Amino acid sequence: MLSKSQAKYIRSLAEQKYRKENNAYSVEGDKLAKEWLSSQTNIHMVVGLETWIRSNEALLCRHPEAGVVAVKPYELAAVSSLKAPNQVLLVAEMPAPPDALPDNEWCLALDTIQDPGNLGTIIRIADWFGMDHVVCSPDCADAFNPKVIQAAMGGHLRVQVHKADLPSLIAEVKMPVVAASLSGDNVYGMEALAAAVLLIGNESRGLSPDLMQLATHRVMIPRKGGAESLNAAVSAGILCALLMPRS
Repeated sequence: MLSKSQAKYIRSLAEQKYRKENNAYSVEGDKLAKEWLSSQTNIHMVVGLETWIRSNEALLCRHPEAGVVAVKPYELAAVSSLKAPNQVLLVAEMPAPPDALPDNEWCLALDTIQDPGNLGTIIRIADWFGMDHVVCSPDCADAFNPKVIQAAMGGHLRVQVHKADLPSLIAEVKMPVVAASLSGDNVYGMEALAAAVLLIGNESRGLSPDLMQLATHRVMIPRKGGAESLNAAVSAGILCALLMPRS
């Protein structure tokens, strides 16, 4: 059974302020919990239904540092950020600040991506394409927002997420900088690049002029229908598929 203080602590992690204050974030659901428990991440607490805890004792034994609390469904629902709580919730320690960006591999740089679902999906895309780094401008959604964690589907365990002033960072980059732009060159006419920074802009406004000026390539995905624009995460996925090396 959860104490009142434990329940209050878990609920507080839905807010960025308290995630920073406690250097911790929450992960929910059977699949994600198993991924985190299979990793080297430091786990502070596991809150699960009794049946889930009994079924996953071997995984839990890998994290003796974690406090394990068996709860009833109504207790899990009281601390969950999901509409339909799913068997288990865990509290994990924030990773150490990421290392500096490499200068010889692909990474994604995100300008004011404010929708948590979009940000999480982009982290998942980076994970799919084997990228180790995603850089977010300071006004992007928080990478450890519960909705971002859900949408990234375990990407946080393999992708380092940075926050940085993008114009300053991009100005120092020594490899190609590719900007997604509705007025760019047709991406189907470009050769694949061995390494690059791919700039993806805000869902409604696109990239800032300062960043656009720093791009060495501006590319667009040709439109055939009547849609005004593409979702930021969809654009990122298409451009990665077309511009990254095929093997």
